[in-house]
Amino acid sequence: MQKLTNKEEEIMHILWKLDKAFVKDVLAEIKEDQPHYNTLSTIIRNLEEKGYVAHNAYGNTHQYYPIVAKEDYRKEFMTNAIENYFNNSYKNMVSFFAEEEKISAKELREILELIEKKE
Repeated sequence: MQKLTNKEEEIMHILWKLDKAFVKDVLAEIKEDQPHYNTLSTIIRNLEEKGYVAHNAYGNTHQYYPIVAKEDYRKEFMTNAIENYFNNSYKNMVSFFAEEEKISAKELREILELIEKKE
């Protein structure tokens, strides 16, 4: 799976939400820093070249849809982040969030309960 730029990832989130969309539909979902129509069309075609998106043609118009599931992308993204930023250690990742106060003791207990139920 090729790495996505921030803008490509933003567009993928929109396509996952809409399931199928024309460029104008995607453009309507972008609230800030709205790109020009042609720029957005190029981004979506790049996503298609990278294997994330396919399309149905209706004359000169294309309706795009994701062919990579959001869950599959999330797994790949998280695996790479853990490998690259946390030395392939989930413990280091959780410690990071605890130190940054992004996760509470209550949430950690809930995670422990989930782990213990699986054992």
